Amino acid sequence: MAIIEIESRETLTREEAAARLRTLADELERHNEVEFDWGGKQLTVRVADEVSFELEIEVGEDGETELEIELKWRH
Repeated sequence: MAIIEIESRETLTREEAAARLRTLADELERHNEVEFDWGGKQLTVRVADEVSFELEIEVGEDGETELEIELKWRH
């Protein structure tokens, strides 16, 4: 069971989504932690040196496409 679970959904432009992913990628590359700001509260998550990376793409008949990226690790 999760101690903390935060889920957020919002509509962004393609460029805004790319900027968020770029920021996350930069933090993963340079530090052993990533920071998130949710409603004025800051959450810092430590990241292990090795992570499990999963990429899933779903293209629906209705024209909806989903790209899901999942990172998992243990300390």
